[in-house]
This record gives sequence, structure tokens and C-alpha cells, in this order.
Amino acid sequence: MPRIDQVESVFRSAVRDIFIYQRVRFQRILVLTDLDVDKATGFGAACRAFLSNDDGGDSAEWRTLHGDEFNGIDGMLGQIEQQRPDLICTYRNLHSRAWRYPHSLGMYLDVLLQDIDTPVLVMPHPEANYAAEHALRDRDTVMVVTDHLNGQHQLVNHGAALTEAGGSLILSHIEDERIFERYIEAIGKIDTIDTDNARERLRHQLLKEPSNYIASCIARLAAADVELSVEALVTFGRHLPEYKSLIRSRHIDLLVMNAKDDDQLAMHGLAYPLAVELRQIPLLVL
Repeated sequence: MPRIDQVESVFRSAVRDIFIYQRVRFQRILVLTDLDVDKATGFGAACRAFLSNDDGGDSAEWRTLHGDEFNGIDGMLGQIEQQRPDLICTYRNLHSRAWRYPHSLGMYLDVLLQDIDTPVLVMPHPEANYAAEHALRDRDTVMVVTDHLNGQHQLVNHGAALTEAGGSLILSHIEDERIFERYIEAIGKIDTIDTDNARERLRHQLLKEPSNYIASCIARLAAADVELSVEALVTFGRHLPEYKSLIRSRHIDLLVMNAKDDDQLAMHGLAYPLAVELRQIPLLVL
């Protein structure tokens, strides 16, 4: 490698994303349901209980809408524009019976997650009876989910805000093992590259960057006196099986993830299958 390329590589490897802490507060919370008044009130109370003692949830202004208070997607968006909430609480397959099948989010939630910048707390459907046994009891174990953790300040800040005092915030970064192996296979066909060295160095670098970012998260959250512990989960694997296993083994109470992708109108590639399949616990989707 030419000397100038070596110097440039060393310089780039030293550049790190540093976490920027900003306190998140929810002062206006809107609950969207398709239920009658009594059931909607009960679901709103369950949301409020789940968010109790969070950063602003106890003192927030709450509004719960039952099924007759908005008509169609335009009516839902109109209510959101009128209420201007900091957080929306709802569930999959709003105004649909498709919640009985584990295949979709439904039109309302699809539009909500892509058209609105407000964070959405997606709760287990109140009539589906598929919530995990530990779901909705507390928020002492929260996991931030992404395939690219570096620079995801908003994700980490929301995860920290919704982790109970004294709880555990797990910052996860799972590199897709199958994609990695496909690139290594391609590298193996280039005779000027040492494949074994490339595998080792590339694997190390892919895990090093999120690990360094998590270290900065730990330091900045501690400096801000945020009362939680931060765990790092940086590894290779397959996203859905890994997260399903972790939800079961660690009793994860809440997943925090991004839905939007700057390059497309559809949901972020990782977020959609997670949001569809991980129905047993609440998800905070940004």
C-alpha cells in the first residue's frame, strides 16, 4: 500500500462519532384507537401506566381518541395536526380485523410511521392476546435496535428517556452475517487481496466503530447523571432470530428503532420485518 494511503487509513480509523445527549420529554401524548369509549379509555390507561415515571409522561397532557372520533386516514392525520403531540400511542391494524394475522401493520400505521415525524409507541393489540407475559409491566430493560448505530443520537436519547431509573439500556448493533460472507466470497475471487486478512480486518473494523460509539454513549449519559446502566451488544448474526431470542431470554420490555429511510418512501429495510413480527412487546418507532 502506498505511504499516502496508509496515512489516510490511519487518520480515518481515528475518526469517531461521539454521542450527543439531549433530554427527551413528552409533554403532549395522543392515544389513537378504533375502540368504543370504554375500551379506548382502558387502553389509554394501560399506555399511561406503561409510561408512568418516564421523562415527562406523568406530567404530560393526555388525549385518547376512540373509534368514532376520526374517520379514515385523512381524519387521523387531521387529529394529529390539531393535537400536535410529542408522542403517539397506538397498535397494529387500526380499524382492521387483520390483527388476527401476523402479516402486516395495516394502512393507518404504515402512513403514520412514514408521513409523521412524531415518535409512535406501537403497543400489542388490546384484543389479540399475544403480548408477552412480562410486557407492559415496566421498562427496566430497553433495547435500541439498528444495523448502523454510529451517530444515532436520536435513537439513543429516546431509549434513555424511556428506560426506568436504575434500568438497563441495551445498545445493539448486529451486522448481517450473510451479507458479510457474500462480500468475503467476492473478495476471495480477487487475486491481489489476502482473503483471510481481509476477513479478519474487516470484521474487526465493522465491530470497532459501533463499540467506540457505545463507549461515548456510556460516558456522556454518565456525565449527564442519567440513572441507568448501558450494555453493549455488538456482534454478527441474523437480525430477526437474534432479537426474538433476546426478547425471550432478557425479557426485553421495549424496542426502539428507526422507521424512516432517506432514500425511499417505504419503511427502513430492517424496521419493517421487526415491526411486523415482534408483536409481543411495545415498540417505539421514530
